[in-house]
Amino acid sequence: MQENLYNLAFERSVLSSIIFEPSQFDELGTILKKDDFYLPAHQDIFSAMTALMQKEQPLDEEFIKKELQRVKKFDEAVLLEILSANPISNTKAYIDEIKDKSLKRHLLTLTTEIKRVTVEEELPSSDVIDIVERKLYEITQSNQTSDFKDSSKMTFDTMSYIKEMKARGNSVLVGVDTGFSELNKMTTGFGKGDLVIVAARPAMGKTSFILNTVNNLIMQGKGVAFFSLEMPAEQLMLRLLSIQTSIPLQKLRVGDMNDEQWSSLYGAIDKMNSAKLFVDDTGSININQLRSKLRKLKNQHSEIEIAVIDYLQIMQGIGNQDRHLQVSDISRGLKMLARELNIPIVALSQLNRGLESRNDKRPMLSDIRESGSIEQDADIILFVYRDDVYLYKEEKEREKAAKAEGKEFSSTYIEKEEEDAEIIIGKQRNGPTGHVKLIFQKKLTRFVDSSKHAPSFETVFENVDTRSAKINLSNDSISMPPL
Repeated sequence: MQENLYNLAFERSVLSSIIFEPSQFDELGTILKKDDFYLPAHQDIFSAMTALMQKEQPLDEEFIKKELQRVKKFDEAVLLEILSANPISNTKAYIDEIKDKSLKRHLLTLTTEIKRVTVEEELPSSDVIDIVERKLYEITQSNQTSDFKDSSKMTFDTMSYIKEMKARGNSVLVGVDTGFSELNKMTTGFGKGDLVIVAARPAMGKTSFILNTVNNLIMQGKGVAFFSLEMPAEQLMLRLLSIQTSIPLQKLRVGDMNDEQWSSLYGAIDKMNSAKLFVDDTGSININQLRSKLRKLKNQHSEIEIAVIDYLQIMQGIGNQDRHLQVSDISRGLKMLARELNIPIVALSQLNRGLESRNDKRPMLSDIRESGSIEQDADIILFVYRDDVYLYKEEKEREKAAKAEGKEFSSTYIEKEEEDAEIIIGKQRNGPTGHVKLIFQKKLTRFVDSSKHAPSFETVFENVDTRSAKINLSNDSISMPPL
């Protein structure tokens, strides 16, 4: 292997320094890993040191020799070379060099792996990309190190944050604007690094709800990344245009509009042409692909302030794990990505059918499909609930039963253009849970702040939980669905 991929003298010096000053291992042992050393014998000595520390035994020549003999990996010549090396006082520069060369070796190994799966195993290109993404992520993650923050650093950063909030004029909004005033009061917005879950049964309007937030942000000039796994980008655009213009969605879909509505539509299109909305409607994507795409987009467009995934259960898993383990990897991956990019990630989620057998069909945390890992990783969990959806469904079932019995049916259900809706805050890691009242305008698929009811909060304060292209969408043009 090329000499620029390792430095045996540096490795000997670091190991020698540990032997002559064992107290250094407490710090170095959290930074260095066995594989960071190139020479197998150096790896064995470092492993022996780790084993001795775990057994609270001295890190001296005799105990290291004894441990190596125990595992039958003792090389006297190598140990003598280390003992004869000069200990160093400034180990950081040496460790940085060792870590850098270790990373290069891992990357070189990855290139060999790419050749193997591409040429020898003849895997499909999509599988090769998945493997590369996963391996590259593992390499970069294993190479990252972090130190503790001391109290003085934390208090300084905290006071800076408090002063920044004060400069905003005591605004309730700290994170990303949800688009709803009462929800902002309850959550202070979606925080940077937060994983937000928006969950509902089908037809409740979870996509419509988050599109209201998206529309509000892009109208403020904020950037939004949207992964639409369920519907084409053009359908999302139609919904956004309906929200903006107040033209019923069905009229937009068939082009049945008067002159005033056409004029309003063209005005909205002009605004959307300069909006910072980026949609990926690939339809099938796994966590590695999503991570790669979002990192690249965020690097190219720093104005991205939020990412949305519609919806979580459609995402593909990696490997042949059970589905609940795949979902666990996905939810944990999304949370880590939110923290890495320092933006909120909102993932939509389906609910189990079981809640429909209850008298009170308002969702609970346990109703989320594969809920264990999702509930644990999420910072905020919101449920979208509209009682009229069930009232309409029950009315249709009564009508069907009456017809089956040959009886006349007189409907008592009155369909409304505007329905009461609730956003139930089922979990909030740093705030209260409760209910927020909204109004759902069916023809526009639009949620608005409630004007009919005073906000009703049943607030339960919880302790902090410890447990692609810009409006070009996916094909460089705004194309309308066929009439």
